[in-house]
Amino acid sequence: MGLLDGLRAVLGLRAEADASRDADPDDLFGMSTAYVTMDAELGYEPLDVGALCFSGVDTHSFREAVDEVEAILEAGQEETGTEFTVSEDDHGYHWVILEDSDPEDLITSMHFAADTFIEHGYGSRLLAAVFAYRSRDGPAYWIYSFRRGSFYPFAPRTGRERDSSVEFKLEAALDGELEIEREKEYWYPLWPSDGGTHPWE
Repeated sequence: MGLLDGLRAVLGLRAEADASRDADPDDLFGMSTAYVTMDAELGYEPLDVGALCFSGVDTHSFREAVDEVEAILEAGQEETGTEFTVSEDDHGYHWVILEDSDPEDLITSMHFAADTFIEHGYGSRLLAAVFAYRSRDGPAYWIYSFRRGSFYPFAPRTGRERDSSVEFKLEAALDGELEIEREKEYWYPLWPSDGGTHPWE
């Protein structure tokens, strides 16, 4: 797994300085209608996977918060069918990776995880939530920045190129359904590692 250097600046320290409000996991429910638009109107099929990215801190209370997130997701796994793993990437960022064929359950599980961090006083450690899609044109992701309180599209292509035309198309189509990040400088790419297929691999 890996992220390009700079995630800390754009989704972390810099975004925190420019944050407009505290992290609000309720914003994630905007994806409940957005995935219908993505599929039915734009031809983007949900990939049944999403991820929550957060930065860790070496304290006992933070470890307890992570343990509770895992316990909540494990307890809800039988009811929702949402499978999850928790891992750390090469840059020291942590990921809760969720898989579920029901987008509603996926979003709800991600909300529970984010809300648990906030309840433990670690909302400032939340960086991003990632929702994955694919179409004939290639993959696309909606990324939610907790520090900015907004979504932005990311359409990666081979050679670490971005399809800006697709990103602008998604922005126009989902404007009104999602709180879109207006400052394009915060549309930070989450590149996969070599051979990876998702931003968090």
